[in-house]
Amino acid sequence: MRRASAWLALVVSTAAAFASPAADHAVQRLLTVPDDSAGIYRVPLDAQVYLAARSPRLDDVDIVDARGQAVPAQLFAAERVETPAPRRIPVPWFALPAASIDRPAGLALAVERAGDGSVVRVQAQVPDAPVATRMATSWLVDTSTVDAPVAALVLDWAGVPGPVEATYRIEGSDDLREWRVLQAHVALLDLARGGQRLRQPRMPVDASARYLRLVPLAGAEGLVLTRVEVEMPAQAASPAAPLWRELQGSALSAAGRAGFGYALEGRFPIVSADIALPGNGTGEWTLYSRESDDAPWVRRAGPWLAYSIGSDQRSPPQRLDATVRDRHWKLVPGDAQAAPPVLRLGWHPESLVFVARDAPPYRLVAGSARASRASAPVAQSLAAIRDTRGQDWQPPLARLGESVPLAGEAALRPARDWRAWLLWALLVAGALLVTGFAASLLRTPRA
Repeated sequence: MRRASAWLALVVSTAAAFASPAADHAVQRLLTVPDDSAGIYRVPLDAQVYLAARSPRLDDVDIVDARGQAVPAQLFAAERVETPAPRRIPVPWFALPAASIDRPAGLALAVERAGDGSVVRVQAQVPDAPVATRMATSWLVDTSTVDAPVAALVLDWAGVPGPVEATYRIEGSDDLREWRVLQAHVALLDLARGGQRLRQPRMPVDASARYLRLVPLAGAEGLVLTRVEVEMPAQAASPAAPLWRELQGSALSAAGRAGFGYALEGRFPIVSADIALPGNGTGEWTLYSRESDDAPWVRRAGPWLAYSIGSDQRSPPQRLDATVRDRHWKLVPGDAQAAPPVLRLGWHPESLVFVARDAPPYRLVAGSARASRASAPVAQSLAAIRDTRGQDWQPPLARLGESVPLAGEAALRPARDWRAWLLWALLVAGALLVTGFAASLLRTPRA
């Protein structure tokens, strides 16, 4: 009994060791997190992760803690659009003599301009105002060199040590003679209370004008501008440039009419395709893919005209209707082709978002024939966080380290069905037991 108990304890401990999710993966990557207190992180996947993965859905890519236990994680699609930040460029400005904030329109300007229309010198005369009338400085902003509509002015100022709450009217002109109101009431703020500060230096314009005039309305006494920038409208969102995998093909038949075959290593999320023709060339192509050798081919793009003429004339890449992770690809030409072209498959890195527990450091594990990432409501948690921090908020980025072998090729072999073996063993043992009872009964003499 003692010997049997020892063997049972050994079996249980061995099974517990192999129950760790990390032990069922081929490779691992150590993660470096920027902020230990964030609690949730985003890991952009690189080419090494896709090369190690085996699952068509990337279920064998997971995050584990220092104990080798999986933490809540979910795969997120790639961000395929890039919205450029608004451009800001400094522009010259000129201070106009102090004008009555009750009668700002009484300014008379004498402006000297260069040949391109830019302002060189400004002289202004202000009608006499009562002594009791508050005085403030108007500003002339030269936007004649800006080749786009002005979205806003961003100002920096000095001369007022205390809180600032100044309001202006923004006027625009193309000839410095006729002025029109662009914004009737805009405010500059610089307030502080209890160690917190609220500063608003941006004045929306949303108009086109060669010259802008800032006319003070209230609270602008003593304000001295030190810098003026023009904010240009943000450009329209454009698709992010994909990363490319270049594949060499081989003919699928002697005549080449059946197409050229290509093998993709790794589970890359393919979203676009391109053909690199040798030298000058043109032709019509259709792209197909499939998961295994015995699966039917599925058309992914085309037929489309691919061409390469000179050094800068190339056909644009083709967008796929859906993200595809198939391993086998085929190009079918519209006419006879002597040699297979280079097939370029474009992909965008996805991200694995995980919730950190109290057992760092964390590791990314990938490549397994028997392990699968557990389902976790990370997307719902992320949506709740964005309700309080803003819809553009993103979890801090965790950095991937070098790839280190874990279980290696053993993790890529399918797991044996021990339940079937156990069932057969029980059946054989039962049959032997019944045979033993029968033999015992036959040897026993009748009473």
